[in-house]
Amino acid sequence: MTRYTPEQLRRRDASRWTTVQAILAPVQFLVFLVSFALVVRTLLTGEGYELATASVLLKIALLWAITITGMFWEHEIYGHYFMAREFFWEDLGNAVAMITHNLYFVAQALHWPEHALLQLMLIAYVTYLINCAQFVRRGIAAARQRRGATT
Repeated sequence: MTRYTPEQLRRRDASRWTTVQAILAPVQFLVFLVSFALVVRTLLTGEGYELATASVLLKIALLWAITITGMFWEHEIYGHYFMAREFFWEDLGNAVAMITHNLYFVAQALHWPEHALLQLMLIAYVTYLINCAQFVRRGIAAARQRRGATT
């Protein structure tokens, strides 16, 4: 299954946004791993809530950064900022991850208990992992397509 037309693949490989995404994605994943560990630690021990909260806020900020720069990338490759037909499932997964992550602020404004806020973030992190898997799959497919085009 072809993931990109030859022109889209050329634009993808030449785009500065591809580089930005390639930097932000592993940084976000590393912050996710640290934040996940801090959230679980706090849920299990009751200690370190402030540090867990700071890591959650950093994770949400990075999700926003990668989403916004990803919209520029998508526009450059597909001509749409969001929900391009060719990128529909990745965008849908990202939208779900964005909603669940940002529900943290709604829950905080509603004065949810600390324990419930952190549990909500674990749910949000599951949506992030699913979306992350979509992007990894797409990246692998693009690499295979590129190798096939050069042979």
